[in-house]
Amino acid sequence: MKREIYDEDHESFRASVKEFLDRSVVPHVEQHAIDKALPREFWLEAGKQGFLGLEIPEQYGGAEAGDYRFNAVMAEELSKVNAALGSCWGIHADITAPYIVGLCNDEQKQRWLPGVAAGEMLLAIGMTEPSGGSDLAALKSTAVRDGDDWVVNGSKTFITNGYSADLVVTAVRTSPEKKAKGITLFALPTAAEGFGRGRKLDKVGQDESDTAELNFSNLRVTDDDIVGELDNGFIHMMQNLPQERLGCAISNLAHVKQILGETIAYSIDRKAFGASIGSFQHNKFLIAELVTQIEVTQAYVDQCVLAHTKKELTPVDAAKAKWWTSQVQNDVLDHCVQLHGGYGFMNEYRVARAWRDARVSKIWAGSNEIMKELIGRDLGL
Repeated sequence: MKREIYDEDHESFRASVKEFLDRSVVPHVEQHAIDKALPREFWLEAGKQGFLGLEIPEQYGGAEAGDYRFNAVMAEELSKVNAALGSCWGIHADITAPYIVGLCNDEQKQRWLPGVAAGEMLLAIGMTEPSGGSDLAALKSTAVRDGDDWVVNGSKTFITNGYSADLVVTAVRTSPEKKAKGITLFALPTAAEGFGRGRKLDKVGQDESDTAELNFSNLRVTDDDIVGELDNGFIHMMQNLPQERLGCAISNLAHVKQILGETIAYSIDRKAFGASIGSFQHNKFLIAELVTQIEVTQAYVDQCVLAHTKKELTPVDAAKAKWWTSQVQNDVLDHCVQLHGGYGFMNEYRVARAWRDARVSKIWAGSNEIMKELIGRDLGL
């Protein structure tokens, strides 16, 4: 099905991204998985190409695309290579950078954004804690005023880019008595005394991303490190979550669409009982269902992208896109594994890795159950 939402500029940008990935990333993906991280060379080269500054104004070294569809194209092409690549780039450029662009003053932007756009300052976002994930209002990390400083204590977990990040936009409690209205975002430099990192976490999938536990022990920051308004962090997070969830939806769909295409090619080439396995009626009907499911979902996601480009995407529609694409992705990939037979269970096959990589998409950025809760509340239930 022809997609109408992208014009020649977007497709030219897509070609540039693909050329970069084919040259600088695809030959090294096996090493990325072994290292459980993307090397700094990846970020520096992506910065040179302008791929990290799509959300950043030109005066701070960014590309200032001003059109979310370029973000969507970038996320799609990255996710075709593997899911981890899309999530690492997304955390840095599509999720965390907008907090700084939208909430920080000129001095802060000048301090941080040129390095972010260049790939010299890698970003992560610290929300999830060991005691809970989806319930952001219940976080336990704190920042306590001490003279002109704030003293931060606590911990975060499952932080993508956490092991290699240079700056972590972190949610902490500054006014415990205010509950959800007492949370503040701080930009914590990882080189600061009192900032600690655990090991790279051993995950089921997405080996290429460095995911870590973070801990803060009497880490001192100042008002100059506050992102946005004091005690308004929860509101800031709620305002930014729709873009995060849309980014997840875009990546989910591009990832599974790529693997389904490879599975169709496999089903044509693979022979059993003297015929291609794709010609068997059960498999033929199944593949027809999967392709239709993907294309119908793509139409919805594309409409969400257009809406977000116009600043009209609602949190509920973003929640729908996030939960539905993650469910579709996992369902379709499970069928793709089955169509590959025993080879589908071998890690050297992309379909097996994709199947493992996709499972977390039903958990992060708000679990699918939380997404349904948001949708249900919007219906008055």
